[in-house]
Amino acid sequence: MFANFTLSFRRVHFDILPHRLNLEPSVIAMETSPSPSSNGTGLLSLPWEIVTQIASHLPAQCVINVLPQVCQTLGKLSEDRLAWQLRAHKLLSPAASFPVGPKEGFDWSKACLEMEQLIGCWTGLENQAERQETAGERQEEAVGGVNGEAPAAEGNLVEMQLDVDLSGAAEAGEENVQVQSQDASDSSQLIESSSTSSPLEHVILPSGHIADVNCVLLLGGEEALCASGSRDRNVNLWDLREGPRGKLMHTLAGRGTISTHRGWVWCLASSGPLLASGSFDSTIRLWDLEAGGAEQRLIQSKAAVLCLSCERDMVLAGSHDQKLSIFDTRAADPLVKSLRLHSDAVLCLASDDQYILSGSKDQTVALFDRRAGKLLQKVKLSSYLLSLFYSTREVWAGDNRGLVHTFSMHNSSLTPISQFNIHRSLVTGVHYSPGALYTCSSDRTIKVHLPCAPPKTLCTLHHQAGVNGLSVEGGTLAIASGDMNVEIWRHRC
Repeated sequence: MFANFTLSFRRVHFDILPHRLNLEPSVIAMETSPSPSSNGTGLLSLPWEIVTQIASHLPAQCVINVLPQVCQTLGKLSEDRLAWQLRAHKLLSPAASFPVGPKEGFDWSKACLEMEQLIGCWTGLENQAERQETAGERQEEAVGGVNGEAPAAEGNLVEMQLDVDLSGAAEAGEENVQVQSQDASDSSQLIESSSTSSPLEHVILPSGHIADVNCVLLLGGEEALCASGSRDRNVNLWDLREGPRGKLMHTLAGRGTISTHRGWVWCLASSGPLLASGSFDSTIRLWDLEAGGAEQRLIQSKAAVLCLSCERDMVLAGSHDQKLSIFDTRAADPLVKSLRLHSDAVLCLASDDQYILSGSKDQTVALFDRRAGKLLQKVKLSSYLLSLFYSTREVWAGDNRGLVHTFSMHNSSLTPISQFNIHRSLVTGVHYSPGALYTCSSDRTIKVHLPCAPPKTLCTLHHQAGVNGLSVEGGTLAIASGDMNVEIWRHRC
């Protein structure tokens, strides 16, 4: 009877489920199971299929980190790709497709670990970012604009990116942004979750900016530092390890200026100790984090810098003059190459050591091969991308209509897969990893999803102002807010 049960279990586990879930053929074929223990009373005396089934009820973190420490045989459970695929599909909706990109070489164990952690942290945190302001706490009034433009209300990126003449805004260095500043002691807040058992805490960093925050970037490993760029023309560097609410270390100052830049700071990027900031003043400033944020050098561009990417000693910049420029930070003349891949402003880009992907207001996505030095492909869309995240095999991007687009990268080819109606307005930030997807929008929401098709939304955080960007590192989420704040969601200490 026991033998019949074992054969029946084997048939269900290895024959029926893989075909039903359309799993990889390469992992369906059953490999030889580890030999049972000679001790007839131990766990390892059970058929391997039953041991695998028992392990499927353990947290992924236990299977990956604990079982290999118990014994070599149990450590093999973390190498069972089929078991990880079955676990992943149990976490997702029955009709969901996962992964969105190619399955070949996909890290299933990492995906399962991230999905379980995401579910544990974010499920049930709906509307935790919604909060009531105390009387007088938010009484800012902009009494002056930049370059004669009226300031955009509540981080309205529609006005910023569609209607503002960026070239004119780049000359804003001679103007002043006058915003009634708020007392830092009033701004520093620790927003507790309604559930005391919540694994996350929500922190609003102490007041440091006097205008909308356009970009944010987590730095330094272990979520130690955070950089933020604002329309007040400054880049602030925060130490998240100082106290329960973090501490403003200092505002980065360029040589010969009282602020970081002479125009709005629009983008940030980093690689190791190098931090790069791009501005409407048509410059890229480089900062040395190992030297406490000292200025390393200034790179002059020919137009407003709208997006950045860093790869070791190389800085890539997309600008309003339709160009994508590649700079070598070590060279006396840093400009290596200037590419004109688009017919309008370059609004977002992502890169690795082989490819550059860029999105433009001309409603195209370009794929450029850095090694071959040539344009491989241009994909025409019916909207334009504002945010872009590339991770080897998958590309996730947000557009100006609230849609999130997915693309597959395979054999030097970019293939559109699908698009999903996630937000009601501009998707200003996207972050993807094998088991997590974060998006934010000028519709005043931040959303956390499992990265399947369609995305499975775990949590929607409603904000009081437009959200201009996000950064994710090690489970910590930071957002740039239209109400002049930087906000953090992180694991409780």
